[in-house]
Amino acid sequence: MFNPTKDEVRQFFLSAWQRHRGGGVLTPLEMIAADWMELHPEYHAELSDPQSADRDYSVEQGRTNPFLHLSMHLSIAEQVSIDQPPGIRQAFELLRSRLGEHEAHHAIMECLGEMLWTAQRSGLPPDGAAYVDCVQRRATAR
Repeated sequence: MFNPTKDEVRQFFLSAWQRHRGGGVLTPLEMIAADWMELHPEYHAELSDPQSADRDYSVEQGRTNPFLHLSMHLSIAEQVSIDQPPGIRQAFELLRSRLGEHEAHHAIMECLGEMLWTAQRSGLPPDGAAYVDCVQRRATAR
């Protein structure tokens, strides 16, 4: 199972961005990442700065962690592509029809973060069914 460290994740994004901007050859995963990085111009300066790999992106500083945000985009894209947890693809499609792909991802991120926070606090495994239910509620909310 692929379980990269924080440093490996950050280096993945930094090197993919550098190769993307320089016209280099990208792996399929790097191509997906580059597409999401392009959609986030607010992160371009940090993705171009190798020192950003060592920065602290704490909530207290009011800074969004670009590496976490982009990692969540990749995670959601993978979950949808393999429909894991079951039902996430359908819930995403409903949400995407209302909000568009990018905003649907951002709405799903809130559910994903909530699921992970709940699991961490309870000491129980993440509840995939509750996660999908959260996305479905967002998709059908009026």
